[in-house]
Amino acid sequence: MEAPRKTVLITGCSDDGIGYGLALAFQQRDYHVFATARNTDKMSKLRDLPNVTLYTLDVTDKSQITAAVNTVKSHTGGTLDYVVNNAGRNHFMPILDEDLDQLRTLYETNVWGPLAVTQAFAPLLIRAKGAVVFITSIAGYVNVPYMGTYAASKRSIEIIAETLRLELAPFGVGVLSVVTGAVRTMGQTYFGGFKIPDNSLYKPIEDVVAARARGEDGVERMDLMTYSNEVVSKITQGTTGKFWYGNNAESTKYGSSLLPTSIMDAGVAKGTGLDKL
Repeated sequence: MEAPRKTVLITGCSDDGIGYGLALAFQQRDYHVFATARNTDKMSKLRDLPNVTLYTLDVTDKSQITAAVNTVKSHTGGTLDYVVNNAGRNHFMPILDEDLDQLRTLYETNVWGPLAVTQAFAPLLIRAKGAVVFITSIAGYVNVPYMGTYAASKRSIEIIAETLRLELAPFGVGVLSVVTGAVRTMGQTYFGGFKIPDNSLYKPIEDVVAARARGEDGVERMDLMTYSNEVVSKITQGTTGKFWYGNNAESTKYGSSLLPTSIMDAGVAKGTGLDKL
């Protein structure tokens, strides 16, 4: 008798993003993929693929999370092999100019949303003795100007994930944090209208900050499918803990723990316009 097809649910699967790449890599390995996004119209490249179910899921909406759990249960009979928490928001702004209400929304998406999804799907993962994955960021290990609050949100969910790894171990569920470096995605296209408040101390270098938000920072980015295929290999091999991958991931891993702060500061501040102030 043929073994049932394994299953994975991935959040944030809009076209040409990391979630899309991971969904495609899993689908090519004969998994049934529950690909989710806030707007299913933005998953057009996954729409007609076999063994892919598209589903609307805003990770900040409790009712949508509950509905997603019920959908997966009806398909699998109550198990799920993997949950990949990828949905998130990028963010750029000098800290003195941050709108705290916007930051609360940022944390709802980047921290509390993945936690809510994990809590909801935990019973299915436990039955399958599966794993939960969190896509985190090297930004949480370096104090890059204008990315402080985004970096804090990504490091926050990673700390939660690392604690959860210990707490889920007795139930046979693995936890993996993918500490992601630079990857070529559509995420660099979302800041065309970026503006700094008119009364900001950083207004004179707004063009520099905006360019960095658009990915115009001179950083080479890893090919999306190169990244996605290697990450899926690690997930399916049962890797737990932290997996550092993407351009600059390894150098950040060692530099953040071994290099003097002054050297790290000089590296991350270069090209940010702070010298002009």
